[in-house]
Amino acid sequence: MSILGRARAELLALKPYASARMEARGGRVFLNANESPWPPPGDSGLGLNRYPEPQPDDLLAALAGLYGVQAEQVLVGRGSDEAIDLLVRAFCRAGEDAVLICPPTFGMYAVAAGVQGADVIEVPLAGDFSLDVEAVLACIDTRVKLVFLCSPNNPTGSLVPLATIERIAEALRERALVVVDEAYIEFAEAPSAAGLLARFDNLAVLRTLSKAWALAGARIGCLLADAAVIGLLRRIMAPYPLPTPCLAAALAALAPAARNETARRIAVARSERARLAIALAALSGIREVLPSAANFITVRFADAAAAYRALLDRGVVVRDVGRYPGLAGCLRLSIGAPAENDAALGVLAARREAA
Repeated sequence: MSILGRARAELLALKPYASARMEARGGRVFLNANESPWPPPGDSGLGLNRYPEPQPDDLLAALAGLYGVQAEQVLVGRGSDEAIDLLVRAFCRAGEDAVLICPPTFGMYAVAAGVQGADVIEVPLAGDFSLDVEAVLACIDTRVKLVFLCSPNNPTGSLVPLATIERIAEALRERALVVVDEAYIEFAEAPSAAGLLARFDNLAVLRTLSKAWALAGARIGCLLADAAVIGLLRRIMAPYPLPTPCLAAALAALAPAARNETARRIAVARSERARLAIALAALSGIREVLPSAANFITVRFADAAAAYRALLDRGVVVRDVGRYPGLAGCLRLSIGAPAENDAALGVLAARREAA
C-alpha cells in the first residue's frame, strides 16, 4: 500500500482549484485572469501585473538538480513552514490523528498540528540530545500519521545519523510519513536524507533557502518527497504561493557564481562555529556549550538572564531557549560574521559571573 493510504481520503478525491496561470502555457494575449494589462509604476520589467507560475519549471529544475531528485519530487512554497502546514492538513483528521515530535525541537510542528486539531505525541530527546529511536518506535500507533525529525535539530544543533533515519523509515513503511527537516544540513558536513527517497515513499525531506542560501526574507522553501505525496499537497496548496520577486531572487541565488559564493560563506560559518565554541567554553559563567552541526550554538549559562541582558544592552540579540525541555539556562547564538561573533564574545568575556 502506498503511504497515500494514510492521507485524508476526502482530499484524495478533492478536485483542486485550476488557476488561470495553469491555462496560460503558450499564450501571448492574456485575458483570462482579470489582471491589469499594465505593470505598476517602478515594475522594472518584473511583470508584477501578472500572476506568477504556481510551481515554476525553472525553479523546480534548479532545486531538483541541487538536491539530487526529480522535478516531480519537489514542492516549492513559502519557507519550510508552508510545507509543514500542508503535510499536517493532508494527513491528519482533526480530533482523530496525531503527529510525533521529539522535543526540544522546532516549535512549528506542534503549532501546525494544533491548528489542524491533531494530537501531538512527544518523545523527548535523550540526555545528550540524541534521538531515542526505541522510544519513538514504541509510541507509534494507528493515530500517528507524521513523524517529524529535525536534523540538525533546532535548537540543540544535534544531528540524526542517516542510518537512524533509514531504520525509522523502514520500520514505519505504510504506517507513517517520516518528515526530516534539514533546514541546517548545509552546515553539517553530513549526507542528506534525500538520498533515501528512491527507497522509501514514506519519507519526506524539508529544505530551505532561508539559512545557508541567505534568502530568509524571500521565504523560499521546498519539500522533497514521493511524486504522489507532492501531487496530493499541490491539490490543497494556495494557487499562487510564490511572489515573482522571490522567484527571481531564488534563481539568482542558485546561479553558478552565486553557488560558489554560498559555498565559501558556508565554510566561513563552519570555521566560525568551531572558533566560537572554543572561545565560549573558556569563559567563566558558562556551564556547557552544546555540540552543533548547524549555524548556531546553544550555550548553558550560570545566569542566562544576566547574560541575555548584558548582550542586549550592547545591541547583541540572541535567542533565549530556556523554555524548551532540557534547556533551562540556555541561550542560542547564531553564527554571525567574524566581527559580529567577536562583539558577542567581547560582551560575555567582560562579564564577571559565578559558574
